Amino acid sequence: MRVFDAAALFHIAGRWRHRAACVAGLLACGVFLSACAAGPTAATRAAMPAGPQPAPEFASLVASRSAWVVDISTLRIGRDENSEDIELEIAPERDFADRLAWPLPASARISQIRDLASGVIIDSNGLILTSAHVVTNIDEAQVQLDDGRRFTARVVGVDKRTDVGLLKIDASGLPVAIVGDSSAVAPGDWVAAISSPFGFHGSVTAGVVSAVGRVLGGAGEIPFIQTDVAINPGSSGSPLLNSRGEVVGINSMIYSGSGGYMGLSFAVPINLAMQIAGQLREHGTVRRVYLGAEFQEVTPALAQSFGLPSASGALVVRVEKGSPAEASGLVQGDAVLVFDGKPLAHFIDLPQQIARRQPGSRMQLEVWRRGKSRTLQVALAAQPAAVGTSFAAAMPEWNDGLGLSLGDLSPAQRLQLRIDSGLFVREASGVARSEGVRIGDVIVALNTDKLYRVDDFRKGLALVPAGKTVALLVMRDQRLAYVAVRMPDARTGRP
Repeated sequence: MRVFDAAALFHIAGRWRHRAACVAGLLACGVFLSACAAGPTAATRAAMPAGPQPAPEFASLVASRSAWVVDISTLRIGRDENSEDIELEIAPERDFADRLAWPLPASARISQIRDLASGVIIDSNGLILTSAHVVTNIDEAQVQLDDGRRFTARVVGVDKRTDVGLLKIDASGLPVAIVGDSSAVAPGDWVAAISSPFGFHGSVTAGVVSAVGRVLGGAGEIPFIQTDVAINPGSSGSPLLNSRGEVVGINSMIYSGSGGYMGLSFAVPINLAMQIAGQLREHGTVRRVYLGAEFQEVTPALAQSFGLPSASGALVVRVEKGSPAEASGLVQGDAVLVFDGKPLAHFIDLPQQIARRQPGSRMQLEVWRRGKSRTLQVALAAQPAAVGTSFAAAMPEWNDGLGLSLGDLSPAQRLQLRIDSGLFVREASGVARSEGVRIGDVIVALNTDKLYRVDDFRKGLALVPAGKTVALLVMRDQRLAYVAVRMPDARTGRP
């Protein structure tokens, strides 16, 4: 399965902006002609869509589920949410889509940020499943039930990596959501959402699943359900329902170029969300195994760059020092083709398989490295705590025929970024920009060769024939992805 290729990882645009919004509505009245009242003509019937339509009872079935959908309002005092508060490994780039929480500064002081969201009741004693990004670092949360009752909620736990949050209210005998099986969801299935977009309680929108197993940001472990169900600010944490009225996902984010719904929304599969919720309920956090490596999909262009026999497997974009991955001999640029004897058809299969293991368990990886296959043994460990990073300015530059103006990184900058190699992108144009490389990116490696100095990049490019494809390992916002770039027929460079 492929969502965006490695280059498309950096092509995406659009953000929710936390600013005041005014909602205005225009009501239009029309006069029906007598011919219309009599029913559609033959020509009108011929123009009607011939594709599959939802069953007549679908809308009433979905609407009947609104009793276990809740509205959530949160308050943050004295601080604004910043980009570092959201550390989802699978989150899209910052210019792709923002979370759906909708701040209302028009009615709040700068020091008080109020957000809206939705949630779904998963336990009759008041457990509510929602999105992590709307209940992270909050000072207060209020939950309103469908019958109008209000409760103060406490945060049981949040998992920013999967964007799953769990709340608890002091109530009993609540209606509980019917949980379905997200693994059975398929493209073309009718689905619906019940939420409070812009604060309009109990709004129902319907559409179809446009893709499953959608991985965003180039790498990760969340196989999002992609739909065309209209989702807007205030809909974070709302349930995605199938045609039987079962919850199959938790709506998490949208694709947007303007800050509004544009036809693509993404939901965390309910199987994953319930698994995370179970750990949050029991431990207050999620206990994960740790490999210490990040992966992305192998596209045909990248397969050509690395000399792979086919575009399959999981391409290694990062190996952390001191990690089980490093201890096993896994290196950046390896392509993992087989996991415990089973070929990897899609790269997302690997992190999902790893996530199901326990600390201390062992696994066998068959990897492709520099034209040869080899087998590695890996012992997984418990995941360590995350460490924050920052970045400073770049060093002297060099320009090449790809349209890149590069600068060396200082040892301190590499330490901050947790990398031992890399060149800072000061300018990006031409071929490189067309493939998604941007100012501020860091070029970590050329295929499997790490780049310590600008001269390393120049020498590496000199070995690539004109017209051939080369893979650049690009870091942006602490995340890595390979970008396949075709070398121009004529190149120039200057020191």
